[in-house]
Amino acid sequence: MEIVVKHGNELTVALKGRLDTNTSPELEKCLREEQITEDLVVLDFKELEYISSAGLRVLLATKKVLDSNGKKFEIHNINDVVKEVFNVTGFANILTIK
Repeated sequence: MEIVVKHGNELTVALKGRLDTNTSPELEKCLREEQITEDLVVLDFKELEYISSAGLRVLLATKKVLDSNGKKFEIHNINDVVKEVFNVTGFANILTIK
């Protein structure tokens, strides 16, 4: 998986590839170590091909941390495969998806 981080009016983290058991620790580490000064954190899933339960766990943990710090968290540009996973697991009701 490739991760590209861009700071600006919002922190955008673009993912490319698969977010699964093998790659989710990489995203978790990236988000934990990133200096987040922006009020909004966006994960851009435009090039994300697949997400597993391990990836969902990272998203939920990230949302909890950001919520506790008064920051907003959004998922952008999800494809049909990822959208189906979010719908089946109920994450579509938990996360802000645009």
